[in-house]
Amino acid sequence: MIRRTKQYLRKNGYFYKKEYIRPLLTPDNIYIFRFGRDHLNNRLIIRYSHKWTGRQRINEIDLRLHKQKHPRIFYNESELLRYLEGHLLKHEAKVRAREAEKQQNQVTDGASK
Repeated sequence: MIRRTKQYLRKNGYFYKKEYIRPLLTPDNIYIFRFGRDHLNNRLIIRYSHKWTGRQRINEIDLRLHKQKHPRIFYNESELLRYLEGHLLKHEAKVRAREAEKQQNQVTDGASK
């Protein structure tokens, strides 16, 4: 379904897990896609339906990064990829900077003891 997004995540070292939900009260199908490097704490919720020809039509993509309470909503995969390319790289740089700072603090604290 979201082939380009899966390729982008695999290329950048993210792991993912897929789940499918068919709610009883709505005509939409729901596809839940969890991804992350170490922990699967990012989530895509894809609501889709079927056209009369049987093809799948994406109605809405909700993206919740890093356990956000309010999702970002996209209506096609191109918008989602554009956002992920910008945001994930910035977030990874912040995480690496924090880890480097922690390691530096641990080394200086250990040397003074």
